[in-house]
Amino acid sequence: MSKNFYITTTTPYVNADPHIGFALEILQADAIARYKKLSGYNVCFNWGTDEHGLKIYRKALEQHKDPKSYCDEFAPRFKKLITTLNLSSTNFIRTTDEYHVAAAQEFWKQCLKNGDIYQKNYRSKYCVGCELEKTDSELVDGHCPTHPTLNLEIIEEVNYFFRFSNYQQKLLTMYDNNPNFVVPQTRFNELKSFVKAGLEDFSISRVKKKMPWGIPVPNDLDQVVYVWFDALINYISTIGWPTDEQKFRNWWPVVQIAGKDNLRQQCAIWQAMLMSAGLPTSKQIFIHGFITSEGQRMSKTTGNVISPFDLVEKYGLDPVRYYLLREIPSYEDGDYSDRRFKELYNADLANGLGNLVARVGKLAENLNVQLKTVNFSEMNTGEYKKAMEEYRFNDALAVVWEKVKAADKHIDENEPWKLTGDSLYKVLEKSINQIIEIATLLQPFLPQTAQKILKQFAGPIIKSQPPLFPRLP
Repeated sequence: MSKNFYITTTTPYVNADPHIGFALEILQADAIARYKKLSGYNVCFNWGTDEHGLKIYRKALEQHKDPKSYCDEFAPRFKKLITTLNLSSTNFIRTTDEYHVAAAQEFWKQCLKNGDIYQKNYRSKYCVGCELEKTDSELVDGHCPTHPTLNLEIIEEVNYFFRFSNYQQKLLTMYDNNPNFVVPQTRFNELKSFVKAGLEDFSISRVKKKMPWGIPVPNDLDQVVYVWFDALINYISTIGWPTDEQKFRNWWPVVQIAGKDNLRQQCAIWQAMLMSAGLPTSKQIFIHGFITSEGQRMSKTTGNVISPFDLVEKYGLDPVRYYLLREIPSYEDGDYSDRRFKELYNADLANGLGNLVARVGKLAENLNVQLKTVNFSEMNTGEYKKAMEEYRFNDALAVVWEKVKAADKHIDENEPWKLTGDSLYKVLEKSINQIIEIATLLQPFLPQTAQKILKQFAGPIIKSQPPLFPRLP
């Protein structure tokens, strides 16, 4: 019987070009998707763009463009990440896609039917950057801590609300029944504290004449669906809900990846929405940290935002993948710097993996070898697999690099350049098999490099190749 695995990232707003923070998230998802495929699963890997809301509307007006035309211009820039980062994604969704619009409206109807949507007049402080209401306790010096340069806006109008308060106990029960629902545990503890403190109903619509850029509320043409309520539904609309029940059941529930600023939305709000619509909750949610730049928080205002396109053009695809998945801690914040990038590149890629492959390739030139078949499911890689199942990408790569060191040690100790005949063959046979194992484990992380190595050492005749990673100055 086939095994199915579904993973999704969040959907970034198209109000600016992709940045390295989202590149981290989508590469983490790609590593998981490739690992699961390597483990024998059928994989659905979804991501896309979030295209409604006040932030997008204002950006389009600034540029004197129709909002949909503005989104049509920006969405392809994000989709370009598929080739730039060599993603194995199967689904790319835009929240302006017709099938998603229809699904969001049906989802609204289900929540309404179940008594969780109602109207009221309200007044709140609103951060346009987050597209979220803010309570006083969330503010730092009167500003949103995530967008400190933006002034909060006061919104006062009649909206539709979602009865989030109905789901406190249901969420807590679900958390108790799923002790690994949120990874890492520190984020899960933070989430449970938030829910235990009490939940407030939140607005899920906007008055159309003030902010027309959104999905129309069913049976009320004066309101549009609030961007967060709409966007979260992409996780199910992309796999066929509600029109293809069988396809939906084949893939659901999902493993989600999100940044720490999305903790409450993904792990509490979205789960309550699913409960309201009568659907199973997500399977698991991995929460990652932020990336700083030279120790400073990245922002368009300070001009230190790093483009993944520029980085790949400068250093190459797999080195960028390696830095983000090895250097950035899986559970905490991490930093990017050119200095550290070059250090890691030269130490691990050029002098480590690259040098090992070059040495063995040269020593085994024209050698006719009989290699064993490497079956990933039978490999003795318990520590690696445990790290991958827990989304500890840096630890999984550390396991691989221990194998690189062991392979180097085998060559240094046996000095194959001094050997001939069967003695030489046995030493190099082990070295080649070590390299094949290393390349197999690298497939989720450095897919291009892994394929180059596997092709070079597939046999029966080995040929030396140009260096995988020329040293950086």
